[in-house]
Amino acid sequence: MEKLYIIKIGGNVLDSPTDLERFLDDFTNISARKILVHGGGKIATKLAEELKIPVQMNNGRRITDEANLRVIVMVYAGLINKNMVANLQARQCNAIGLTGADLNSIQAVKRAVKEVDYGWVGDVIGVNAKAIQNLLENQFSPIFAPITHDLQGNLLNTNADTIASALAVGLANLYETELVYCFEKKGVLQNPKDDDSLIKEITWQTYQELKANGTVSDGMLPKLDNAFDALKKGVSKVHIAQALQLGKLAKPDFVSTVLY
Repeated sequence: MEKLYIIKIGGNVLDSPTDLERFLDDFTNISARKILVHGGGKIATKLAEELKIPVQMNNGRRITDEANLRVIVMVYAGLINKNMVANLQARQCNAIGLTGADLNSIQAVKRAVKEVDYGWVGDVIGVNAKAIQNLLENQFSPIFAPITHDLQGNLLNTNADTIASALAVGLANLYETELVYCFEKKGVLQNPKDDDSLIKEITWQTYQELKANGTVSDGMLPKLDNAFDALKKGVSKVHIAQALQLGKLAKPDFVSTVLY
């Protein structure tokens, strides 16, 4: 099977022009087939505040009413996605910007209301692997904004980590798929304030222990949940790594937390 890398970029890297430029250089230089998934929540929040649209969060998750959905689509699928595509094209990387609605590539359902009504938030139910494969085989590099659709004409805000995991699972039967979550830290840290406390390997059993003792918490939990879900469904390997390490991907000195 051919190798496919699905790389998710988020965190402070998107807010740093210098770091983002370096990351895009490294992404361009990956010779294998590749997909990029990006976030952009901080930028969306800033624009909403400028437009005087209230932003509501619940345990770090955005509540997406109709006004916030408009902002999110503008920022994710427009401002961030198309600027990223343009910058990759300038590097001769033949990128194509997509949401889940394009090519019916990622289908979702609106999240059911339980304790909290998250509004126009989507939970992924399917990936159109064949359509995405056609792009990859024709030398395109898809760049996905974290937007899905519900097959009823509605766009849905969807967690970028979840989208990356769903794409990796959906394509795992067609490629040897590795999932790489990139952000500003070196990986999963024993002490979030100590960059040298990297945990190099995490198994499912280790993950349960890290959760129980509080070493892993908050925003890292959904990332790791998505990662282990991907591993259970056929993805060959998951890395959690510093974005500025991407140039060393597949090399012996690539520093990351590897999940098995």
